[in-house]
Amino acid sequence: MQLVINTFGAYLRKQGDCFLVKNEDKTFEVSVRKVDSIMITTGATLSTDAIKAAMEHNIDILFLDEHGDPYGRVWHAKLGSTTLIRRRQLQYADDARGLVLSQEWITAKFDRQVEFLKKLGHARPEKETDMLMYATRLLEGRGKLAALTGTLEEQRGTIMGMEGAAGRSYFEALNFIMPERYRFNGRSRQPAKDEFNCLLNYGYGVLYSMVEKACLIAGLDPYVGFIHTDHYNKKSLVFDLMELFRYLADQTVVYLFTGRKVKQDWFEAVPGGLTLAKDGKAALIEALNETFETSVRYRNRNIKQRDIIQFECHRIANDLIKEAGDADVGGLRCLGDAEADEDCESV
Repeated sequence: MQLVINTFGAYLRKQGDCFLVKNEDKTFEVSVRKVDSIMITTGATLSTDAIKAAMEHNIDILFLDEHGDPYGRVWHAKLGSTTLIRRRQLQYADDARGLVLSQEWITAKFDRQVEFLKKLGHARPEKETDMLMYATRLLEGRGKLAALTGTLEEQRGTIMGMEGAAGRSYFEALNFIMPERYRFNGRSRQPAKDEFNCLLNYGYGVLYSMVEKACLIAGLDPYVGFIHTDHYNKKSLVFDLMELFRYLADQTVVYLFTGRKVKQDWFEAVPGGLTLAKDGKAALIEALNETFETSVRYRNRNIKQRDIIQFECHRIANDLIKEAGDADVGGLRCLGDAEADEDCESV
């Protein structure tokens, strides 16, 4: 589970084998064995014994800004696995293998987006033809992507262009099925220009933190990316692998709107746009947690959608070193106490 602290002035400390959280409204305890991560979205106080307990139980403490973007995390200093994985990342980025990996990731993203659009269209017979048209555009982009050859350096610009064009069609399709009150004009960020992008940006921020953690546990270097270029302090690989999982945030946000669950008091006006209020953050995180906790059939096994992120990062790490006949880096060994996960606690 994710322990979310979003009440100003809340206090977190360790008590026995539990985390104890206190604020003006309530006090409660939760077992350290049930916590996967601690997210702090406002001013709060943490005791050093709580931080030590989190490190001992492989629990990261994450700090999010008002847009949902992580600006810092507390994490133990151990490497997730063999350094050979990071060497392989650098090697792959310079030859045709990097292009193959990038094609695999973006193709998976397109496939999930197409599946989602078809599902939305099937539930709306009067709009199904239009939704299939949008899905066809994505499939056309998928075909062009699969035909690319050469090195990643040669094709990076082409890939980004294809992804951008597909993204515009995808969000046009989502806008097409939005309730009239919440129609939006493309993507907007920091600050969002509308309610849809406000929720989606925050959802992506939460997802980013989960992907970064999965990279660290699997032994992948978050800074050595493929599709996204290297810049100072830019975790390029996290942005790359986010493409595989954005659909989890997309679906959560879309269903909040189409289910008529969104409330206007979830949002606050800021210069140039909107930001999420406390109630909006709590509602979105609760909805995301429900999505992450849903079990699905994935690669011939039943697995929670939360654990798919770690599964894929381990699979990628394994594939990077298997070529040389090296030992498996762990598969699903580091998924944590998945069976103990419960609903998100937000305080």
